[in-house]
Amino acid sequence: MKSESPEASEQSRPVNFELWRRIYGRVGQYWKAIALALVLVAISAATQPTLAIITKPLIDEGFTGAKPYYIWAIPLAVVGLILVRGVSSFGSSYLLAWVANNTLLGIRRDMFERLLGMSDEDYKRSDTGRLLNRFTIDAGNVTAYATDVITVVVRETLVVVALLVVLLYMSWELTLIVLVVLPVSVYTASVFIRRLRRINRETISMNAELTRVVREGIEGQRVIKLFDGHERESSRFAYVNAKLRRYAMRAASADAAMSPLSQFFIAVSVAAVIAVALYQANHGTLTVGSFAAFMAALGQIFDPVKKLTKIASQMQRMLTSAESVFTLVDSLPEKDEGTIDLGRARGRIEFRNVSHRFEGADVDVLHQISLVVEPGQTVALVGRSGSGKTTLVNTIPRFVVPSEGQVLIDDTDVRDITLRSLRSQLSLVSQDVVLFDGTIADNVGYGALHDASPEEIRAALESADLLDFVDSLPQGLDTPVGENASQLSGGQRQRLAIARALIKNAPILILDEATSALDNESERQVQASLDRLMDGRTTLVIAHRLSTVQKADLIVVLDAGRIVEQGRHDELLARNGLYASLYRMQFRED
Repeated sequence: MKSESPEASEQSRPVNFELWRRIYGRVGQYWKAIALALVLVAISAATQPTLAIITKPLIDEGFTGAKPYYIWAIPLAVVGLILVRGVSSFGSSYLLAWVANNTLLGIRRDMFERLLGMSDEDYKRSDTGRLLNRFTIDAGNVTAYATDVITVVVRETLVVVALLVVLLYMSWELTLIVLVVLPVSVYTASVFIRRLRRINRETISMNAELTRVVREGIEGQRVIKLFDGHERESSRFAYVNAKLRRYAMRAASADAAMSPLSQFFIAVSVAAVIAVALYQANHGTLTVGSFAAFMAALGQIFDPVKKLTKIASQMQRMLTSAESVFTLVDSLPEKDEGTIDLGRARGRIEFRNVSHRFEGADVDVLHQISLVVEPGQTVALVGRSGSGKTTLVNTIPRFVVPSEGQVLIDDTDVRDITLRSLRSQLSLVSQDVVLFDGTIADNVGYGALHDASPEEIRAALESADLLDFVDSLPQGLDTPVGENASQLSGGQRQRLAIARALIKNAPILILDEATSALDNESERQVQASLDRLMDGRTTLVIAHRLSTVQKADLIVVLDAGRIVEQGRHDELLARNGLYASLYRMQFRED
């Protein structure tokens, strides 16, 4: 995924222009609704200067009795104008909310598609807190502020222009004073706006940190309690929380400072207007009605100017959030240059001179690995932690792409096979079972197999030795498993994963420490289910407990990324090498 450093994203106008184009390119898909909303916004804006214009005839002619029908006409006009403003304001707000939510729907859909398409390496490098913030906060900011900008800019600009026309009509001399003061006020506000953008970037980063700390507190609550980590986690949270408070106060102070400064410039302009108006009135060039209408219009013009000033800070929040959102949207998906569809593979796997070094590492994690696994054969990969077992297996589904060498299935390089076809050949049962929030049936028939019949699901559960347990539940197959199946035991979760692998019926099976976290009784139950799952399949077993691999057709011993021994259990014990040493060590521990 692309780099996200704040320094790199502090770009000049061309980047801002590109962000504007992309934001409103998405919003513009709903141009019909926006056009109707803008018409309603214009109608709402037109009512505001009209109220000021009514003031002049009301004072000059209404209070003198020159036009008696003003007694009912002007009150009706005021009520009518307010009614028109209310209806048009509601209509425009509803339409723009519809546009914002549909745009948000599309952005989040694209973000999630990119998220699912990220490579395994990108997931490892990603900041989970920042990823979550993009969905929950940044995407919402982009769409909400985008429609707010349309509403405020169009409506308040129209109001300001219309009121300026009224002011010029009433007195161009007084209007000139206003036009001199307004630019000074706008420039002062722009200084604070630049500061707000910097603060907004820092706030987004710290929000991601807050999400991470809270998530770790939830997921690790048992470890925190058992290892007395309350004080440490509290101090981490307090630090992040205090940082967010400081950023919020900086933003609040910058935001709040704009109002009194604007009010100061308003006071200066109003004082100057009053002085000039009194001079003109004393010389008979300005009527009381004209002055009242001018002041009514002047009193109304500062509120839209203030809103236009404040919308600039919202624009900065929108642009900052858009940078974060489009970083994910623009991230490169996992490469899939394969063109071959294998159909159903026989299951022959070959590692041909495979070497791999992770980015930034000093040494290879795999070095010149050559190994052939025949169809239906069970091969166990054993060795010390960090010897490269999992990395080697991860080259098969292309979670890891070797730096050198080839991985072949049925004599076809995995890079030439489409990812969909390649991964359809594989089933995985690992120590860390991932189950989704849904029913037992949903999890067993997960993914492309979601149309599996209840009979197929029950048969898979029976083979996994879990059907009696499921039938004992009040809702049977429709029993919700909860978040990550926290209500199930470790052995039950493992057997659910085995049932899921059984129903997929892939020709190649990967077992990654599938029983290492279980007690002896659960291990025996799960191992019996695994034996049924392995029957007739090419199986790669990553094992820590060597007692579980004694029946393997071939045991491959890895050390520091190299194959140091291979053979059957009895042969390796007789050689008295690393495998024998590891086996005796575990035997003593047992």
